[in-house]
Amino acid sequence: MPIRVLIVDDEPIARRRLQRLLHQENDVEVMPEAGTGRDAIEAIQRERPDLVLLDVQMPDVDGFGVVEALGVDHMPPTIFVTAYNEYAVRAFDVHAIDYLLKPFDADRFRAAFARARVHLEQLSSAEQGRRIRALLEQVLGEGAVAAAERPSNGSSAPAQAPAPRHRYVDRLMVKHDGRVFFVKVTDVDWFEASGNYVRIHTGKVSHLIRETMQRVEAQLDPSMFVRIHRAVIVNLDRIRELQPWFAGDYVVILRDGRQLKLSRTYREHLNSRMQRLA
Repeated sequence: MPIRVLIVDDEPIARRRLQRLLHQENDVEVMPEAGTGRDAIEAIQRERPDLVLLDVQMPDVDGFGVVEALGVDHMPPTIFVTAYNEYAVRAFDVHAIDYLLKPFDADRFRAAFARARVHLEQLSSAEQGRRIRALLEQVLGEGAVAAAERPSNGSSAPAQAPAPRHRYVDRLMVKHDGRVFFVKVTDVDWFEASGNYVRIHTGKVSHLIRETMQRVEAQLDPSMFVRIHRAVIVNLDRIRELQPWFAGDYVVILRDGRQLKLSRTYREHLNSRMQRLA
């Protein structure tokens, strides 16, 4: 089945370029375009595309207005396409697959579309699972399927729904020389406070973002990152060992040999975290 793609942009030139890029992809059906937010809402409700390439800035209803009108849960997978980088974080807040900042080249578009393909394949697998379950319920009965799925722990009590989990970020936006790109948090070795900024250390490279340590810490999964100093947050997976230092202090040794001071305030917290991982 081809991937049915809807292009939404108020600029004809931009729409034509996206069309040309899509025609270079295999198994893609480009649907009739939408030049306004209102047209986009109607087209999505009527045609139910598999993927939407959505401009942010439009004169009537902007891209986020389209998402709000349809509801995040009812919005098809979306790649935002815009000339304004200040909307990037908000785009991922509404579960966008990617964010293309104009002007982008063909390689950047192909990378975004490849990510969309993977996302759509995952959705297809989940839908296939739901259909199989529906078929089993039709043949065996709903009770039989539920019994087969119930854990064999001898209890007939219904399973409790898992508690909702806090959504931590998996990417951080970085601006440099007019460019906007994203750093995976799993690639980060440690964070360092630097005045009104936070420096992100990834291997031999570092990036500055205008954030506070408190806000960065709140966005990170505590099972992956731990604060060892008021000015340092470290990736637990990068810690090689702890070594005693002068006057009862300790230093944290990372895998690359970097030495970071462990504040006494955070020592007990780090020790407990390390023991859980042991």
